[in-house]
Amino acid sequence: MELYTTVLTLTVVLSTDAIFVHEDFAIGICSNTEAERMFGFDEEELWHADFNQKRGVETLPDFGDPITFPGLYEYSVRNTEICRSNLALWTKTFKSPPPEMDAPQTSIYPKDDVQLSVQNTLICHVTGFYPPSLSISWTKNNVNVTEGMSLSQYRPRNDGTFNIFSTLKVTPVEGDIYSCTVNHRALQGQPQTKTWDVDVAFPSVGPAVFCGVGLTLGLLGVAMGTFFLVKGNNCN
Repeated sequence: MELYTTVLTLTVVLSTDAIFVHEDFAIGICSNTEAERMFGFDEEELWHADFNQKRGVETLPDFGDPITFPGLYEYSVRNTEICRSNLALWTKTFKSPPPEMDAPQTSIYPKDDVQLSVQNTLICHVTGFYPPSLSISWTKNNVNVTEGMSLSQYRPRNDGTFNIFSTLKVTPVEGDIYSCTVNHRALQGQPQTKTWDVDVAFPSVGPAVFCGVGLTLGLLGVAMGTFFLVKGNNCN
């Protein structure tokens, strides 16, 4: 059964003299196996429903004024049930028309500068895909890993497609190879995989060697010049 997505946007004008435009948005996604409900303001997430933990998650920064959303999780559960009911009805009515699809684009990179044996975070950024339904898996040296992995909510883009982030806690060791694999219907059964290998650049010893050799030859030249100058004075 296909996913059903709703993006509601409310534009608020705060002043008529100097126009400041802000946007509230809400995202609802459902299928037989997936569900998401998120609210935000000016492209920033304020709250989302964690259906696995059965609770609402407030994502305001620590320095923001405390805001609570009482009853919003229960509302999200009811909304998801209505979404799935409507989805089943519309699928039957419209005979499951093939959805428009956009294939994802994937990149992988470390969060911080890489230092051997120092814990870091790998980020797998998947963007530009539609509909918002995909899976992400990680491997280390061709072995599947799940410990230390996290997955963000689906994030909407202005063009109607979506972003999502997956992270993996790693401790870099020289020679290790990590990969992030994405499965999406638009890829038509050909998963998209990006790899990242631990390759820490060490400072080159070449310049130091050349400087050392040059300094040695220079001092040797000065010593030889002084020696011949003294000999010449003695001859005179």
